[in-house]
Amino acid sequence: MDLTYTPEEEAFRTEVREWLRANVPSRPLPSAGTKEGFEAHREWERSMHRAGFAGLRWPVEYGGRGLGVVMQAIFEEEYFLAGGPERVTSLGQRLMGPTLMVYGTEEQKKRWIPGILSGEEVWSQGFSEPDAGSDLAGLKTRAVREGDDFVINGQKIWTSYGTFADWMFALVRTDPEAPRHAGITFIALDLRSEGVEVSPLVQLDGHSGFAQVFFTDVRVPAAHVIGEVNHGWEVAMTTLGFERDAPSASPAIYLKYVHDLVDATKARGLDGDAAIMDRIAAAYTDARAYQAHALRTLTRQARGDAIGAEASMTKLLWSEMGSRIGELTRAVLGEHAETDHSGDPLSPRERWHSRYWFSRAATIYAGTSEIQRNIVAERVLGLPKG
Repeated sequence: MDLTYTPEEEAFRTEVREWLRANVPSRPLPSAGTKEGFEAHREWERSMHRAGFAGLRWPVEYGGRGLGVVMQAIFEEEYFLAGGPERVTSLGQRLMGPTLMVYGTEEQKKRWIPGILSGEEVWSQGFSEPDAGSDLAGLKTRAVREGDDFVINGQKIWTSYGTFADWMFALVRTDPEAPRHAGITFIALDLRSEGVEVSPLVQLDGHSGFAQVFFTDVRVPAAHVIGEVNHGWEVAMTTLGFERDAPSASPAIYLKYVHDLVDATKARGLDGDAAIMDRIAAAYTDARAYQAHALRTLTRQARGDAIGAEASMTKLLWSEMGSRIGELTRAVLGEHAETDHSGDPLSPRERWHSRYWFSRAATIYAGTSEIQRNIVAERVLGLPKG
């Protein structure tokens, strides 16, 4: 495995680093879970698009730069190290846009791809339901064909950016008599349509980055179906494949977290605590092992190899590692982990507190750890189903 970068890749890293240094806000933007913050993040996305840093891996014919997976990984690493804001267009650019390129009609591509790329239209994901989280095939939201429309009734939950997004790509059941994984359709919904009720889910930080969305006789043009009616499961699996097609969590994130933990440990006078230092050493070893795994995966992708079910190994590694680092953070901060919060996002303790809670979510979103282990056991190791 060659760990050196080509002159072209190094030049791209310099381009990215210089632009980020000049343009990343000196203070964090307001939370994207507030209306003000969401619009501030949308404007940031517009500036990235104008600078040519949106859709890096998208084909040139769709407005992207046509760059490879290594370039994308370089960008993600530099973006994190520069403290770049949360990406509210990620569901559109990483999931919906690529899905349209595979399954969308020419009319659909022309209608939605430019707005996804520019940040003018932000998308949310309507997969999870109250009784269909990890068991996605158990969804119950119903769509019935009436003339040129589908009439949709049901509910989605844990909808990222659902409170402020413009559109949703959703799975709906169009044939309730079909087997569980059949009779499902992938459709695009305008969240401003009559009959759509968005109910924000307020989180522990007081912000509402998630929402539950209710549909009551919502009419959606049949022309908004992506792929074929009743064959949405195939489309959805392609979409989820895009979500896992590269190490989505840069190793730089966890290496920096460990280095930050070392500083916090010294600041609290715990660098003589053998138990704490052993846990930090284990965290550093985990981060380095994940880095080697991510680079190996990146090398395979750069060669054109398909990763397939092995992507679940990557997701399992970074999400479980992040959770362990979060728990270690609480051990280092002690009583300060819960009592000392200024509300200032620049506060070191405020950042640690946010990291901890987000690390808990990471073992659930994009497929729970239990689901990932099942996939690895059955599809990678070839073990029988339990």
